[in-house]
Amino acid sequence: MANLYITSIEPVSGKTALCLGLAQRMQRDGYSVGYLKPVSSVAHRIQGKVIDEDAAFVREVLGLREQPEELTAVALTPEFVDEILTGKVHINAEDMLHKAYQKVAEGRDIVILEGGGSLREGYIVDLGTPHVSNLLKAPELVILKYMSNVQVMDDALTAQKRLGDSMLGVVINAVPKMHMEFIQEVITKALAARGIRTFAVIPQDRLLLSISVAEIAEALSGQVLCCPDRMDELVEHLMVGAMSVDSALTYFRRKPNKAVITGGDRPDIQLAALETSTKCLVLTGNIQPSPIILGRAEEVGVPVILVNYDTLSTVEIIERFFGRTRFRQVQKLNRFVQMLDERFDFGELYRALGLKA
Repeated sequence: MANLYITSIEPVSGKTALCLGLAQRMQRDGYSVGYLKPVSSVAHRIQGKVIDEDAAFVREVLGLREQPEELTAVALTPEFVDEILTGKVHINAEDMLHKAYQKVAEGRDIVILEGGGSLREGYIVDLGTPHVSNLLKAPELVILKYMSNVQVMDDALTAQKRLGDSMLGVVINAVPKMHMEFIQEVITKALAARGIRTFAVIPQDRLLLSISVAEIAEALSGQVLCCPDRMDELVEHLMVGAMSVDSALTYFRRKPNKAVITGGDRPDIQLAALETSTKCLVLTGNIQPSPIILGRAEEVGVPVILVNYDTLSTVEIIERFFGRTRFRQVQKLNRFVQMLDERFDFGELYRALGLKA
C-alpha cells in the first residue's frame, strides 16, 4: 500500500490534472487507485451535500466507488469556518482525516491525496501539508506552474524547505516553448544539485489554457441567445472584430477555436466570424443581433452571447480567465494524459513509492 500527496505553491497550478493523469496511468498499469482531498476550501453545498467539484470530477473520470462527498475529509465551507472560529463546533480533524482515508484506502494499491490551493492551506484545522504527509506517510510531489526561471527555482526550494526529506520532487508545468530547452538543460540540473528531482517538464499548450464557452458566458454575466448545447466547447484564442469587412475574413482565418468579440451593431463582422473556426460570438453593448445572424449561428452551431460591457472591458474580463479555470473538461484531460505519458518519469516514481513498474 502506497500514498502520494500532490501539492503546489499556488492555486491553479495543475494539481487536479496531475492527480488524474497519474491515476489513469496507474490504473492502466494494473493498480487499484484511491483518491482523497484531505482539506477542501472550495467545497460547497449541492442538494444538501457538501461536495468539492474537482473531487467529483476525479470520481467520474476514474470510476471510483465512493460518493462525491466521501472524497473530502474536511470541507471548509464559509459557514463551517465561521462555526469553527466562533467556537460553535469543535472538530477532531485528524480523526476525520483518518476515517475518510481508511474508507478510500480499503482494497487499494495506492491512494493519491490532492492538496489545497497552496502550502498555506489546512492549518486552520491543524492539517497543514507537512502534518498530513507525516500522518499518512505520503511523500509529496509538488507541481510548479512556470512564470519565470527565478520563480521556478524559488518555488522548488521553498517547497523543499517546507516539506523536507519527504518531498519526492517536482513537476514543472506550462513552460512556454521558448523556455523549454533552458528549463530542461539548466534548471533541472540546478535543482538536482540541490537535491530536488524533476519528474517532468510540461510545455505550455493552448488547449490546456483554454476556457469553455460556458465559462465565458458566466464571467461576463452574458445572455446565451442560441446553441446552448455547445457551451462545453473550448476557446483557445480571442479575436476582436473591429476592422473593415474587407479584411475580416482574412483576419479571422488566422486563428482556430476562437471567441470573436465585436459590437452588436456589426452584422457584417459577425457574419464573417461565423464563416471561420469560431467557438462563440460575443456581442457587446447589449445590442440584439438580427435574426439573420442568429439563424446563421444556429446553422453552424456557434453560441451567441450578448453582454452589457463595451468591447475593451469584455476582452479584459475574459483574458483574466485564460489558464486559470478549473480542470474539468475531458478534452483537456486527454491532452494532459498524453503529455504525461511522453514526459513523466513513471519508472522513477514507481521506484520511489515501492511499486512495480
